[in-house]
Amino acid sequence: MSAGVFGAPGSAAPAGSPLGDRIVALGEVTVCSGFPTQLGLILLLSLVGATPIDAAGLLSLPYIVGLSLADAALILLLVWLLLRVHDERPVATFFGTRPTGTELLLGVALVPAALLFTLIAFGVMQWVAPSLHNVPENPLEALIGSPVAAVWFAVVAVVAGGVREEVQRAFILRRFEQHLGGGITGLIVFSVAFGLGHLVQGRDAAIVTGLLGAFWGIVYLKRRSIVAPVVCHATFNLTEILIAYSANSG
Repeated sequence: MSAGVFGAPGSAAPAGSPLGDRIVALGEVTVCSGFPTQLGLILLLSLVGATPIDAAGLLSLPYIVGLSLADAALILLLVWLLLRVHDERPVATFFGTRPTGTELLLGVALVPAALLFTLIAFGVMQWVAPSLHNVPENPLEALIGSPVAAVWFAVVAVVAGGVREEVQRAFILRRFEQHLGGGITGLIVFSVAFGLGHLVQGRDAAIVTGLLGAFWGIVYLKRRSIVAPVVCHATFNLTEILIAYSANSG
């Protein structure tokens, strides 16, 4: 594997990237997409008797939290290992050269824009294509009915949402830049996959989630740092949890 290609943060894919490098990059993207790891963990949990549905026929909070955190740890470990295998520097890849404080403030500043976009997007879809709202109540938000559940979801929101998903997104966009058609191609492909991964929350939620993923991906491609996307994504998720808890406990 060419260390020159894999070693330069933010480098674009060279013309005529070797087929072997493209195959390896595609394999790494697939493994780190979240789908294989979650399927493997679901199978493992089923072998020990754990199921996503509890005795009352509802989603199991411990199962969802455990699966989310285990998958986050596995994805973060895989990304770190794959970067080190190719002699890439994780810190340079994910944090670039911009001041962390500046990126943190940018992430906070982007939260209102993300929330406003979400409200507008849901409103437009409800007006133009109400059939997209095929899930009357978000099954995950329905679980946030107690302070304990809210705290656990907050942990998942930060670790599995803000940190894992933005590290994962940055890694995948980098591989697309290097060997798989460029950052824009990666942005489109992974945003679609990101949205599809949230179909359980409804078709409208999947579309909005995919667009939000594209938004955070653009921020990373422009800034070459995951700090702003992580802060914005995590704070956005925490805001949604607070809203859901307020609605459920009221």
